[in-house]
Amino acid sequence: MDEVKLKIKEIATNIEKLAASITTEEATKNAFIMPFIRALGYDVFNPLEVMPEYTQDIGTKARRAYRLCYFSKQRASTIN
Repeated sequence: MDEVKLKIKEIATNIEKLAASITTEEATKNAFIMPFIRALGYDVFNPLEVMPEYTQDIGTKARRAYRLCYFSKQRASTIN
């Protein structure tokens, strides 16, 4: 667990340093989101673990769709 904390602290430091230069959604994903997911132990390049732009239908009659940037298929039961 200490390794995860260290990685997250490094990401926080990078956010402080790079925030002003990150101006697009894609840059945000590459610089902050993907490293964070990797720090939690996921392989962000394996679509069996992390699915970018996953759409989840929620509701019965309206069937509203919610777009999630990243979604762990392994932990789907805890998110749904």
